Amino acid sequence: LIDFPTIVMIDPKTLETSRAMEMQDALQVHRIPQSKYVDAVRWLPQSSALNRFFAAAYYDPDCDSSSIEIQSLDPNPRGNPTNNPSVESFSSWTSPSRVSSLEVAGNGGSFKPVVSVATSSGSLHVLMADLVEGAAIEEVYAAEGERFHFGRVEGVDWREAGECVTVGEDGRVNVVTIVNGEGLRHRRVFDGNGLVAYRAVKWASPTEFVTGGYGFGLQLWDQRKSGEAVSQLKGNWFQGKTSAIVHSIDIHPSRKHTCIAGGSSGTVFAWDLRWPKQPIVLSGVGASESINNPLSESEVWEVQYDSYTKSNISSSRILPVMTCSEDGILGVIEQGEEPIELLAE
Repeated sequence: LIDFPTIVMIDPKTLETSRAMEMQDALQVHRIPQSKYVDAVRWLPQSSALNRFFAAAYYDPDCDSSSIEIQSLDPNPRGNPTNNPSVESFSSWTSPSRVSSLEVAGNGGSFKPVVSVATSSGSLHVLMADLVEGAAIEEVYAAEGERFHFGRVEGVDWREAGECVTVGEDGRVNVVTIVNGEGLRHRRVFDGNGLVAYRAVKWASPTEFVTGGYGFGLQLWDQRKSGEAVSQLKGNWFQGKTSAIVHSIDIHPSRKHTCIAGGSSGTVFAWDLRWPKQPIVLSGVGASESINNPLSESEVWEVQYDSYTKSNISSSRILPVMTCSEDGILGVIEQGEEPIELLAE
């Protein structure tokens, strides 16, 4: 999602395609203008066959305020001659500062999903949305203060057991657990004391996770082993050709030994944890010269595998990944293939 007041909804008619013409023909794009900046959007679990709920993080520059809204998307509203979907806002929650991360945790079920909100002031808030009773949203837990994060929380990732990992610009890595009746309990895994900064994090297993930040470096952490990261991809592989920041990390459920990362200068690369010395560059800095048309040369804000697609690709190849960049390009990158541009704003 790009930081401008529009929500772009993409409706894939089919997910069983892999080439440019088929993909583009299979998409319907709807633009829904907004009155405020949209910092993040996340689908909520589907609770109805008719409507889809989602959470959106908004920033209003006129009053310097941020909020989370629970909204409903009706893909086929009655009496709408334009055939465009309609959006209705049901409830909102005011954030203490600008939202830096918005995620949906899986332990609330389809009717009461849990939404986590991290902020630029260093706090983490756990909200619950009641999709049965008017989609009301309320805060149930919070972690804040200098003992948690000192500065912006950059990345949050949840796993099903009600546990998340947070990383921040302060160089801290925390594991946070929801303890029923008590609130949030956090444990410091690492403190960089401001000498390093992390921008993204992703669980690889119930005990392992991967972090990324400045320098195109990635780190693998194991909760069973205290101290520093157990393995790392050093960030000097790009030979200082450009500024280097990792903004997003994803790991496919069926390929937990391989993570994908997106960052500066349109760079998307994979890191195989079994051979951690050298990345596999798919786009941007260090990409193969056989790729004639790079998808983007700006910041790649988010990378994501399609975890629902069954791949017949050899296990030695990287699965296709969708990317979203600062210049408004949404596309798909596949190893050894020309990138596919799905949308250009």
